[in-house]
Amino acid sequence: QVHLVESGGGLVQPGTSLRLSCAASGFTLDYYAMAWFRQAPGKEREGVSCISGSDGRTVYADSVKGRFTISRDIVRKTVDLQMSSLKPEDTAVYYCAVDRQRTRCGSSWYRSRNFGDWGQGTQVTVSS
Repeated sequence: QVHLVESGGGLVQPGTSLRLSCAASGFTLDYYAMAWFRQAPGKEREGVSCISGSDGRTVYADSVKGRFTISRDIVRKTVDLQMSSLKPEDTAVYYCAVDRQRTRCGSSWYRSRNFGDWGQGTQVTVSS
């Protein structure tokens, strides 16, 4: 059974860093594409970053490119999101998800409907 658990959220000041972690179970990380999404109040869920299962290649949303880094540890079965230079507009609930239909992040990786399994989310608030 697939199970995803996010951790690491919190309240931080603008310009600082935060690291989120997603603990996965029930599948092999090097087989499926995994991604981080976020959803702010009143907004649609948006793709933040994706990492391919087959080769570990990564893609990012333009809004976080150069500030966020996605990584994975196949042995520990975790997918992390290192967030730097955080801005108030990064405030959202962050979700970890897996696409068990694809081994790589496709051109439409940012569409939440492509991902069938989700964690419960972790709140990130960036405020002074």
